[in-house]
Amino acid sequence: MDDSLKFQNLAHNSQTVNRGFTLVELLVVIAIIGMLVGLLLPAVQQAREAARQMQCSNNLKNLGLASLNHESMTKKFPSAGWGWSFAGDADWGLGKTQPGGWTFSLLPFMEQNALFTYAADGSKDTPNAEYKKKASEMLQIPLPIYHCPSRRTPKTYPAANDSLQNADSSALKSSGTCMMAKTDYAANYGGSVADPASARFYPASYAEANKSGYVWPKQTANGVIFSCSEVDFGSIRDGSSNTYLIGEKYLQPEHYETADCASDDNGLYVGTDRDSCRVTYKSSGSMPAQDRSGYNADSFNFGSPHAGACGMVMCDGSVKRISYSIDMDTHYYLGVRNDAQAVTIPE
Repeated sequence: MDDSLKFQNLAHNSQTVNRGFTLVELLVVIAIIGMLVGLLLPAVQQAREAARQMQCSNNLKNLGLASLNHESMTKKFPSAGWGWSFAGDADWGLGKTQPGGWTFSLLPFMEQNALFTYAADGSKDTPNAEYKKKASEMLQIPLPIYHCPSRRTPKTYPAANDSLQNADSSALKSSGTCMMAKTDYAANYGGSVADPASARFYPASYAEANKSGYVWPKQTANGVIFSCSEVDFGSIRDGSSNTYLIGEKYLQPEHYETADCASDDNGLYVGTDRDSCRVTYKSSGSMPAQDRSGYNADSFNFGSPHAGACGMVMCDGSVKRISYSIDMDTHYYLGVRNDAQAVTIPE
């Protein structure tokens, strides 16, 4: 074949091979990619949520183990503290005498003893200014284990508590707003009261608690962790695997980062309040629920941002998923430690 013809054929073939996409073909490819992304995105989101839910359950598992270690050492589960106007105080030790909540009492059992003793000065007297300053710093230290990753990150959030007796409330303020670390988990106060914040079973002040012959208030709640509580395994007569210990708490999504909700306007390490204690009181408003905008703002119930069910750790340390459609009586019995109703959790 003539060399010129070979060259022409080669050029023709080269032009044929290098021909680009037409506009129509490009649009078709883009449309296909878009459809594939649309199909894959929900699956990716579901996988991420499953991972976050697993991390949340792991947090509950570790809180349960810390509670069991607390019980093993002190022969009692942690107390919920004196009340929302008291921060944790290591000088008062563990048990019913501890002003801070269960979240504070568990710190030594989660390799956080330095945080537990951060403000300690060796005195049980009414705190001085230096102690209150350090206590305020402690109140602004968040911990990842107290946060559900599907809801919010560990940082300080706006709070409404400006009347703490053993911390400097002014030191907690940033641009006029009180800021504290918070928690997404709550202890089981039981089913005997509708509002943990109104069940006053604690001393009113350091002076009262230090008074000679002071008699600690009678404990009447029927849960496991409540103000000035001293609950041991022997007191959980319905069985440790059939009684709630700690679980996720319900919140409105619009208040995740505000102080406008009375059930989430307090700090992580303070005493008894609905922020860190929830109930199984027999009412529709106390049933576990998925977080929902505009519903049940000042809540006393358990719940979570997860679909279908919330996580609860039982008194034996096992973590269970509790359906939002659980029977009201069953939920109530699971929250009461001594009602002789050893119900089982529906599968």
